[in-house]
Amino acid sequence: MSLRSKTLLALAALALPTAAAAQDMAITNATVAIGDGSDPIEGATVVVRNGRVVAAGPDVAVPADMQAVDGTGRWVTPGLFSAMTSLGLWDVEAVDESNDTAAGNSPFGAALDVAPALNPASQHVAVNRAAGITRASVFSRPSSSIFGGQGAIVDLGADREMLVRPRAFQFVALGEYGARIAGGSRTSAHALLRNALREARQYGMDSRISGVASRPPEQRTGDDLPLDPRLLDNQTERGDDVLLSRFDAAALVPVVNGEQPLYVFAERASDIREVIALKEDFPNLRLVLVGASEGWLVADDIAAANLPVIADPLDDLPASFEQLAATQSNVGRMVAAGVKVAIGGLTGGTGDQARNAPQYAGNLVALTKVPGATGLSWGQAFATISSTPAEISGYGGRFGTLAPGAAGDLVIWDGDPLETSSAAMRVFIDGVEQPLENHQTRLRERYRDLDESDLPKAYDW
Repeated sequence: MSLRSKTLLALAALALPTAAAAQDMAITNATVAIGDGSDPIEGATVVVRNGRVVAAGPDVAVPADMQAVDGTGRWVTPGLFSAMTSLGLWDVEAVDESNDTAAGNSPFGAALDVAPALNPASQHVAVNRAAGITRASVFSRPSSSIFGGQGAIVDLGADREMLVRPRAFQFVALGEYGARIAGGSRTSAHALLRNALREARQYGMDSRISGVASRPPEQRTGDDLPLDPRLLDNQTERGDDVLLSRFDAAALVPVVNGEQPLYVFAERASDIREVIALKEDFPNLRLVLVGASEGWLVADDIAAANLPVIADPLDDLPASFEQLAATQSNVGRMVAAGVKVAIGGLTGGTGDQARNAPQYAGNLVALTKVPGATGLSWGQAFATISSTPAEISGYGGRFGTLAPGAAGDLVIWDGDPLETSSAAMRVFIDGVEQPLENHQTRLRERYRDLDESDLPKAYDW
């Protein structure tokens, strides 16, 4: 390795601090939101020890060996969990070289894995951390294939390792989005999806048969192969009509086996019903609906199928033919029908960033005051950006909540976090206080006093 390469690696290693020790803390007399859907509690106490929540509520005693911090006038909540975001995958969205959110020319689809591309030093991570977001599920957009690949669960801590769990879910696009990629029709998108799942199922069976067949008969057990033993000597080969590479097929095996959730993007009510119908042929699928702008039309079907939903919260315009029935009451009506709904899909520009999730949740609360609309209570709305996305991601009770034993992810706010006038004052991840400084705050401080001596040289004249 050249001296220059070694120098660059050394500088990269210094770019982020190493993990700090967790702080033990007790915050008293604050307004506390547990994150479980209940309303906030005034005059409550939160205790965190060794990076874990010990207790939170109105009658919590402060341990004798722990100094209490007065939280009067402050709000304390669990850290926010952003569902379906691209945080850590891009620096400048318009610069292709810095944008890893999609792989338009890749020969792979389902096999793509966002984990190696994650950049904890991204300014977007720092900006959203300062807004109270502590955990997120990161995905890549389907582009060369209807499959976007394998997403990851991350934390937004200011250290070198943001990965919590790689290959946490698989993402596939149906509807108009998937149809464009698949050849211009929903019929092709559905055929591609079903064929891919069948190929993956067969690939998994063949691989398991091959593994068992390679062992002596006396080492085989009844648990090895829940198939006709005669298949051991008659293994099927993948034919000429195979559409998946072995890499993609192998990546989908955990999906068809029910070991990895399949997140399916679908907006139209009829598309959602087709997603639900997938369970008839592939009963082990663990499905999660993404988008679902017309979900309220089939809310009872979604609830009966026990499918969680990650929805854009305030879609209310017929931006496409698959969103003709979009309404701001969509989330409220699905929740009222018994559907587990998280706010997600906040991946785009200024008005559509993950850090704006509290504003969207606040709008869902405001809808309860609009005649004819269906909104959410404060506790329900806050759960859509905290405990519910954590549950959908497989971390219920650990992230997005102040329940005993949960990770010490908490945020101290200067007011109601669902009000746009409120801001995060302190952010903790696993009990470690996080820096809130970022490129935006530095620019704010630089020009706050309009001191001309701070202006760049180009402004001297």
